[in-house]
Amino acid sequence: MIRHTGRARSLTAAAVLAVLAAGCADDTAGGPAAGTGTGSAATGTGTADRPEGSGTESRAAAARTGRASVTPSPSPTRAHPLSAAPATIPAVRSHVPARGPGWRPGPGTGVVVAAGAAGLADEARLLARELRIAYRGEAPARAGDVELALARGVPGGPESYTLTTRDGRVRISGPAEAGVFYGTRTLKQAVRSGGAMPEGVVRDGPARPQRGLMVDTARKHFTAAWLEARVREMADLKLNQLGLHFSDDQGFRIESRTHPEIVSRDHLTKAEVRRIVGLAASLHITVIPEIDSPGHLGALLARHPGLQLRDAAGRAVRGAIDIGQPASARIVDELLGEYGELFPGAYWHVGGDEYQALTRRDPEASFPRLAALARREYGPGGRVQDLATRWVNDRAAALSLPGRTAKVWNDGLFRGGRVSVDKDIEVEYWTGKEIGARPPEEYLAEGRRVVNVNDEYLYYVLGEPNDFAYPTGRRIYEQWTPLVLRGTRPVPEKYAGQILGGRFAIWCDLADARTPEQIARGIAMPLRATSQKLWDARTPARDWAGFQRLAARLAG
Repeated sequence: MIRHTGRARSLTAAAVLAVLAAGCADDTAGGPAAGTGTGSAATGTGTADRPEGSGTESRAAAARTGRASVTPSPSPTRAHPLSAAPATIPAVRSHVPARGPGWRPGPGTGVVVAAGAAGLADEARLLARELRIAYRGEAPARAGDVELALARGVPGGPESYTLTTRDGRVRISGPAEAGVFYGTRTLKQAVRSGGAMPEGVVRDGPARPQRGLMVDTARKHFTAAWLEARVREMADLKLNQLGLHFSDDQGFRIESRTHPEIVSRDHLTKAEVRRIVGLAASLHITVIPEIDSPGHLGALLARHPGLQLRDAAGRAVRGAIDIGQPASARIVDELLGEYGELFPGAYWHVGGDEYQALTRRDPEASFPRLAALARREYGPGGRVQDLATRWVNDRAAALSLPGRTAKVWNDGLFRGGRVSVDKDIEVEYWTGKEIGARPPEEYLAEGRRVVNVNDEYLYYVLGEPNDFAYPTGRRIYEQWTPLVLRGTRPVPEKYAGQILGGRFAIWCDLADARTPEQIARGIAMPLRATSQKLWDARTPARDWAGFQRLAARLAG
């Protein structure tokens, strides 16, 4: 996270690979032999930009990247060339090619929901609108139709799906609604990029369960419409988390009933937030709110100066609340309680980073009152960091509703001390540059679950202060993987299962450096590259130039 100092549901990779290997029996009966595809652009019906997506290039790319290539038995006729994988972002992880015309929307085609899958009606209606074809509800599939179905009990997690194109029809099935929704994104993109969904079978699912975008709305106000546009963009990229950092030194950006005095002039109303959260939920995206504490509370402290931390000389410490005062915890918990209803998702971010009391060379000498409290609470070896760690644990406990997980920035966890951050709190690793920052291997060796927000690749910082540069999609696409948590060096592969995913982050340190429209354009390719590498961290079959061309076709 950039500061003034310098800057649902788990689906393991093993589970995804299992479902990609096993497939879904109900979708593969009578189909071609199992095999893996290459992510090429050709559809089997002919597309523009042929060299990028030709079958020859696809097979060569498969050899380069380690993807298997299996030639199935031709069906139904040799009049059609063997299909190639649909051209999508992110690329599908497995495609079994076949011979046939594929599927395209046209007169008489429609979207239906299979018997017993009425919960997919919203996904079906959305797809029908996007493809400009009919929606016929829960009904038997006819010639030319797209059928959405639930396939309970099949291998794989809730975000996996199987998409079968055969005999002029498409069937998308998955163990849960989220996976079926992602299948509709694949179909939508295939039609847009190549005019048709290629013949064959797609088996797909993400390598990482957490994939998202974070927006710093505290330093810069973003309208509800702008955020809703990002939600729709994320959905097509199969991203599933939107982080809202809405409280910091520069602003507090959501309407409050318990403390209206701290709210900035430009802010989101609760009605607007409910609309954003509702739209996100309908597109299988969880909104993760963040009230960062005990640092970065300047907007709150401007209205409650008596709670601001002061050092031994009586100087106020920027953004830092006095964790030695019971009233400090009380006001933050009142806000957390108020917004708990507004954000019903499975995650809450409690911050915990850059508490300025702990950036001093000798915190105990600089803050003798806190030092005395720490010794009283934890014995002669008690330190100020113990009070800060307890603060993080207590804020997480204040949010402890069934099924809800707290997150904390990595520099909110300290070596040693009498108190450690609770094991069930997820670590969001953003930097190794801060004073006393620990390398990611330390957290992983402790058995902690980590989310990758590596500031070397994934930080879009307005104005590029403190040696930050706007990230490029190419660098993410060609160099970064979820294992690269700090700098450019990956952690050992043995920790892969503890890295839950990652998020691309917009930080508004110099808020006026770019307009919201410029930001939307600036993050477009980096966000697409991040989506690709979180869905499948392997070297992509498509080179960067081809990826750019595909993104342009999908946006056109």
